[in-house]
Amino acid sequence: MLESLRGKRMLFVGDSLNRGQFVSIVCLLHQHIPENAKSMETFGSLTVFTAKDYNARIEYYWAPFLLESNADDAIVHRITDRVVRKGSINKHGKKWRGADIIVFNTYLWWMTGMPFKILQKGSFKDEVKDIVEESTEDAYRMTMKSMVRWLKKNMDSNKSRVFFTSMSPSHYKSMDWGGEADRNCYNETKMIEDARYWGSDCSKNVMQVIREVFSKSEVAITFLNITQLSSYRKDAHTSIYKKQWNPLTPEQLADPVSYADCTHWCLPGLQDTWNELLFAKLFYP
Repeated sequence: MLESLRGKRMLFVGDSLNRGQFVSIVCLLHQHIPENAKSMETFGSLTVFTAKDYNARIEYYWAPFLLESNADDAIVHRITDRVVRKGSINKHGKKWRGADIIVFNTYLWWMTGMPFKILQKGSFKDEVKDIVEESTEDAYRMTMKSMVRWLKKNMDSNKSRVFFTSMSPSHYKSMDWGGEADRNCYNETKMIEDARYWGSDCSKNVMQVIREVFSKSEVAITFLNITQLSSYRKDAHTSIYKKQWNPLTPEQLADPVSYADCTHWCLPGLQDTWNELLFAKLFYP
């Protein structure tokens, strides 16, 4: 893969789940590169891994909604009242131009709070803001259409590849797989074996929006469908072992279920499989 990436720029764009996939691919590749021939640097929303002998760059850019939003600060973005600005994809898109391979994702942040808030025009700095509310599906559709328009204008399909990673499931409701009420992925050590399993956190309506928009796209977008296979892995989350941004309270420490992270994934782990699929689709389309 390093040889195939020689002289190229590969870019992951999206939320923390996409950052996990970026970290996974860096971990898979960097062990094959001498210490003095690689580097990792962060510039605000952009993190860059460089394999110097290959003149190859693998990057991650924080943009949880792809559009400009009030959650664009790469460090401070833990907010509940989430707003995106209509028609604002160039705010971030100007940093994506020139990439040979782009891997997009956006899902998790759309699933908190409905209806969804859209800044129709103007700026987030305006004292009076023109904000309307739309359904999650309509707001998501607007964003997918903006992404496709940006791709058509800025990417050369003859020279570049575009991927979109489907929604990453979480496991906060153990009742979904027949467990006890008020439990989650904490202490789960076995995968779900029911091949028909589909968690309540995975929106088929959002999947349908993606199908609808991508089917009309003039730009070739390779859909990396990781949802079903990841749904089985209730045992693969970071759980209580993730980095905690704030000190845990005595009450939390006494009740691990209350602070278990059932969204993000352990590495090495499941996201390495996502990248094996990405590798297969990239080099054996």
